Amino acid sequence: MRFGSLIRHADVRRTLTGDAWFMLALALACSISAFAADKKPTVDSGTFAVLMNGQRVATETFSITQDNRGSSITSHFKSESGSQKAEQTSDLQLAQNGDLTRYEWKELTPGQSHAVVEPDGNFLIQREWKNPGEKPLEQPFLLPASTNIVDDYFFVQQEVLAWRYLATSCKHEQGPIQCPLKQKQQMGTLNPHIRASQSVGVSFAGREKVKIHGADQELIRLDMTADSGDWTLWLDDNLKLQRVVAPVENTEVVRD
Repeated sequence: MRFGSLIRHADVRRTLTGDAWFMLALALACSISAFAADKKPTVDSGTFAVLMNGQRVATETFSITQDNRGSSITSHFKSESGSQKAEQTSDLQLAQNGDLTRYEWKELTPGQSHAVVEPDGNFLIQREWKNPGEKPLEQPFLLPASTNIVDDYFFVQQEVLAWRYLATSCKHEQGPIQCPLKQKQQMGTLNPHIRASQSVGVSFAGREKVKIHGADQELIRLDMTADSGDWTLWLDDNLKLQRVVAPVENTEVVRD
């Protein structure tokens, strides 16, 4: 995710709750969901404050739900500063095994463009409409449906990426989740806003105390590195994303 462009355009303790969140992460990557077909439980929802140089510049409102058909991750981003307001939405649909079934983002202000990414055989295809009524611009990507969507504006998608990393790289048998310390795993991603793919290296950096809203919390730390920039994620014992930092761009994202 390009933090700068976003702004310019406007070991885990073993508890019942923790186990449930790890099972959700496994469901995203390993197809073990067992929710009833007539229910769609919300597994996470809330808001993220987007800060730049310590000042709040935007808010992301998000929701993650899941049933036996798969997962739905929706987000609404709205800037709170600058002369030109930015407002966008996203809807990420994943199959039970975590593969992409459909992704759509819409720009509500200042423009009205939107794009859709869907599997097409053994690759992905993106269709983007710059203006209502116009023929879409189509672009294929030689990427599998297992590719992670990590788009501009929508930080909840990094939470999903973190879950997939934990599900595929860590063990949870007795006691805390066991992750290889500072052993990087490469994960393929696609950024539909800039129509570009890249490999993101994700590694477990242990636990550390972090001050959030004036209180110290001991959180799980994941480091992510990519050609477009590096960022650090902190998750609580329920695997909920609490904080994201991109030091180079003086950008911070904190759960309200």
